[in-house]
Amino acid sequence: MDVTEKYGSIIKKRAPKNPAAAKKMILAGLYFERYRAGHMADRQIPPAYKKLNVYAVNEVLQGISHPEKTVWTNLFAPVELLQCFGLHTLSVECLSSFMSGFHIEDYFLDYADGEGISPTLCSYHRNFIGAVDSGVIAPAAFTLTTSTICDGNINTFRHLSEQHHIPSYVIDVPEHCTEESILYVMEQIKELIRALELTFHKKLDMQELRKILIRENESKASYERTLKMLSEKSYKNTLTLQMYLLLANHLNIGTQEILDFYLQMEKEVSASPDFHGKKIFWIHLVPYYQSTLQSYFNLSDKYQIQGIDLSLDYRAKLDVDDPVRALACKMLNNVYTGSYERKADLICDIVNELEPDGIINFCQWGCKQSAGGIMILKERLQRLHVPLLIIDGDGMDRRNSHDGQIKTRLEAFLEILNQGK
Repeated sequence: MDVTEKYGSIIKKRAPKNPAAAKKMILAGLYFERYRAGHMADRQIPPAYKKLNVYAVNEVLQGISHPEKTVWTNLFAPVELLQCFGLHTLSVECLSSFMSGFHIEDYFLDYADGEGISPTLCSYHRNFIGAVDSGVIAPAAFTLTTSTICDGNINTFRHLSEQHHIPSYVIDVPEHCTEESILYVMEQIKELIRALELTFHKKLDMQELRKILIRENESKASYERTLKMLSEKSYKNTLTLQMYLLLANHLNIGTQEILDFYLQMEKEVSASPDFHGKKIFWIHLVPYYQSTLQSYFNLSDKYQIQGIDLSLDYRAKLDVDDPVRALACKMLNNVYTGSYERKADLICDIVNELEPDGIINFCQWGCKQSAGGIMILKERLQRLHVPLLIIDGDGMDRRNSHDGQIKTRLEAFLEILNQGK
């Protein structure tokens, strides 16, 4: 049992009778991790990623420490609005992954199961519900989600909102982008703004929102340039850092800190040596804790993860002159809104642009969309002669990790890549 696992076992012992003490231990662990990431991180980790690591841990720390200034949200909500109110954002995937990092996900999953939450619900959501309903994580000040991609988000946030009396808003995103649907989503955004102003006693500054969208456009443009360079350059990363990118390009996109991160990463990649190993593009969430995957991809000279599809779900430039319409179009034109063909088109575009040697699709247990369209993607990639590995597993619950199975399939896949087949 390592130090983190031992620390987690103490948290789980205290949580049933003293959830406040368990929370204090989690916060203490996050304070230490923030210091470690800034001063004791592996020297092979590029400086930009070190900066992102510290920023990500601090955002979670602040989100848990100051629930009165925190909004629970999903990856596809208009977080740009929340920044105008000076709020922290925490998604289901983000908080659940950190709880898993403490090795305490099993306690929260069992707690959710014990109160009647369906075991077929995605483990990220059950973990999140268990953490809040157990009293370890305090209720946020507001919840915001959309109908995009995940049917679990609406049910999860509805449960938490009713259980803990939290103001909540759900944006219904139609399947197709038409003028009518744009106006429909814009009206919801305006209604959301009024709800935020009422809850946080502050008027939204439209000029500040424009500045956020400008930074978002600059951040995305920098990341696109970086991705093209990563087709040839060596830039080491880890499974965990790939997940932190979701915090950068979704939950905190548009902040000055994230723009600085992208510009620094672009500069570092341009100065990096050429990469002579195999390039992998990842689809869906990353099971950061899985030992076999860590051994092959973390800070590797032989295999490099170029990116994940969730980081590229919306690539168009936002119209800063009409922020509300821009946010509506962003949600409607997200590749996860509507048919799975949109996602397949994105992956094919990435194959043509970045030329990965292979693609790994991780099918998160309990996540219907990650497995439901896989045969469509498989057929499309076969036409492009790109090897595809499909892995079934759990992104944060170690009890659902089948290491031997993953090891056998991954090594066979990498052997195919190394032989150039």
